[in-house]
Amino acid sequence: MTYEGLIVGLGNPGTKYARTRHNFGFMLADHLLEHWAGQPGTACTARSGRLNAQLWDVSEDYGARRWIVAKPLTFMNLSGQVVGELSRKNGIPADRILVAHDELDLSLGTVRLKFSGGLAGHNGLKSVAAHLGTRDFARIRLGIGRPEGSEAMADYVLRSFMPAEWELVAQALGIALDAVLHYCSEGLTAATSRLHSR
Repeated sequence: MTYEGLIVGLGNPGTKYARTRHNFGFMLADHLLEHWAGQPGTACTARSGRLNAQLWDVSEDYGARRWIVAKPLTFMNLSGQVVGELSRKNGIPADRILVAHDELDLSLGTVRLKFSGGLAGHNGLKSVAAHLGTRDFARIRLGIGRPEGSEAMADYVLRSFMPAEWELVAQALGIALDAVLHYCSEGLTAATSRLHSR
């Protein structure tokens, strides 16, 4: 079976982490799957297998285009194990992989697309790059901002969003969903131009 590409949401498994900043990528994957599941001519089918991940086959336009959506369950620092194996087993090159992740260098509510470049100290991205053997993959960056005061970075990213922040989280997920859908239909360049002109 030939796939258009692989879309990966980064996060940590389990209810303990479900609403944390570091799970923004998981949240976007869920939002995307929920959208696709309600579209005529589109089917989302959960995949089983030995990989430590939640996987879905998505068939768009009555099977004309197919995607894999993945949520690695290895914990963030080992996410690349799943991405690397999916890439190899399904013949999906790095430049057709889109990784959704939380981004400290963007304020909450800000969403950006980029291809290749630095990893911003993000352990999930480091793992993905290591297992793919390249940084040349697309990323959708979901801003979470930086902690105020002396709070440790690890504590901050593993803390749940505050009640007052959820409206911005929802807005960001809506913007990111639109960006991913345009990435899938029109490609990275067109999706980036559309997103960054908002």
